[in-house]
Amino acid sequence: MSIPQLLVHGPHDNVGVVVVEGLKAGTEAFCVITENDTSFTMTVNADIPIGHKVALKDLVAGDTAVKYGEDVGKIVADVAKGGHVHTHNLKTKRW
Repeated sequence: MSIPQLLVHGPHDNVGVVVVEGLKAGTEAFCVITENDTSFTMTVNADIPIGHKVALKDLVAGDTAVKYGEDVGKIVADVAKGGHVHTHNLKTKRW
């Protein structure tokens, strides 16, 4: 059994959360979807700190980021699958 490096709440989420320290670009990350206890792997293409988000598919400006089944903001700059999703390319819709 492997230790997950990335958690995704549900199969409809398009971002996951890094749950280990020091996830480096080029890592083939072990990912778990907690809602249905399935898993997959994907290559992370940036160094991503613990607690930060990873794009699970290519996201383009204008897309909605979905985490935990909820809208968590608007993508404001394109992010490739495996890329770091954070304040440089994601903005809240609250204001």
